[in-house]
Amino acid sequence: MNRMKELSGTDGPRRLRAAVAVPLLSCLATLGTLTAWTATGNAGTPARLGAAEGRVLIPYGKESTAAFFTIRNTGTADDELTGVTGPPGYRAMLSRTADIGRNARRMEMVRAATVPAGGSLRMTATGLDIMVSPPPRLSPGERLTFTLHFRDSPPLTVRARAVATLAGP
Repeated sequence: MNRMKELSGTDGPRRLRAAVAVPLLSCLATLGTLTAWTATGNAGTPARLGAAEGRVLIPYGKESTAAFFTIRNTGTADDELTGVTGPPGYRAMLSRTADIGRNARRMEMVRAATVPAGGSLRMTATGLDIMVSPPPRLSPGERLTFTLHFRDSPPLTVRARAVATLAGP
């Protein structure tokens, strides 16, 4: 009964306004702080990916060949390379050369590879690459188109120039 009397008096509307004002002001202060934090660039940026022309090895055998790219990330968030689509008629897969001891190595398929924030993912003949099978018939300088797929970023279409070896530019 006292509570009813309290709220029905002249004090009731003032208390009601105070009860609403405190959470409202807290929300506005938080929103203002987050807006300022984001506007000054402190909230970070998503991954920003790019890749220059890569290379694809002119095959010597009939099983497969490999393509190599360097993917740069100028954003402040990591992303993952999750797959690759090769030229029509060819299967392209992420693979890695794994050391199995006694100077022996084997190729294993890879589900994903991290493209670090502010860094790059560099594919090499002794590490991560794109296995292409069956190997296309290529002449030096010919180009193949690949589409790289990522966890968070849109696909990136890149070209690779056919080379006999990976030495040189």
